[in-house]
Amino acid sequence: MKRWLPLVAAGGMVVAACTDSTQPRSPAAPELQSVQGQQQQANHIHIMLRRPEVAARARGGHGGGGGTGINYHGGPILQTTKVAAIYWSPNTIYNGGPNPGSTGLAGSGAEDGSLIGYFLSNLGGSYYFNTNTTYYDGAGNYVQNSVTYTQFWADPNGATSGTVSDGAVQQEVFAALQSGALAYDPSTLYLVFSGPGVNLGGGFGTQYCAYHGRFSASGFGDVKYAVMPYDWSDPSGCAAQTTTPNGDPAADTEVNVIAHETEETTTDEDLNAWYDRRGYENADKCAWNFGSVTQLPSGADYNETVGEKLFLVQQNWINTGHGGCVQGY
Repeated sequence: MKRWLPLVAAGGMVVAACTDSTQPRSPAAPELQSVQGQQQQANHIHIMLRRPEVAARARGGHGGGGGTGINYHGGPILQTTKVAAIYWSPNTIYNGGPNPGSTGLAGSGAEDGSLIGYFLSNLGGSYYFNTNTTYYDGAGNYVQNSVTYTQFWADPNGATSGTVSDGAVQQEVFAALQSGALAYDPSTLYLVFSGPGVNLGGGFGTQYCAYHGRFSASGFGDVKYAVMPYDWSDPSGCAAQTTTPNGDPAADTEVNVIAHETEETTTDEDLNAWYDRRGYENADKCAWNFGSVTQLPSGADYNETVGEKLFLVQQNWINTGHGGCVQGY
């Protein structure tokens, strides 16, 4: 498992980081949270498994037992979700994306012309994201159908190859906040993207397609982040199809993973809110399950309309009735 250590950053700030005795694992299930008789978080991240690993494991019925098939464990949720993008590469990662070295308020997505920026700018209010409004916290506050893409930073100092550790990713988010490249907000999910050839987090392509987690940064507070490798580098593990609805395989592939990590962060921001008895969060329970799809003349499948564009996005678990994977609500 991972254990926490203080790491001194530039300017004497302290950010919670970690050292690894194993690779990132999925996720901290309830039975793993008991350490020497105390309830503790066994891990600070939660991974999205690759498609072959999901296909190989049995996921029958509710996959968690009782009620809607997913349980509340007392932790916080994001009632309204904000997202910020860190494009960490000396090159523009996705077609139409921000130029390296630029920062901006995302707003309507005009400053980030990539398909990634479009999806983030239109996810809130969609039929798809509305499924998350069936989740609530201990005070009875429900998730709202609200996702706002607020800001981005295209940091040109990213790697073009090799392995970048989880600790280094955390430091990158901390650097963005400390430098003012991005503003801190406790309801913001900071998405960190890398270009092709980078093993972002240390287990990309062998254990996961992406993951989300949290750390504490001195002077700021609880930081929610997601590690978003260039999933098109692992098409057999992290892509659903090779011909895609928007003709942009890299971005179309990434959008599916963004949806997964965003909805899990919304309903389980600190990894102690909504998951089932096996530790699966809402999106895990429907990972790589696309439901009913329509095929375009190009041969690409799609199942969702977000904004005015078509996407192939995995289903999400609805927390009503007996639960189940749905395409929207």
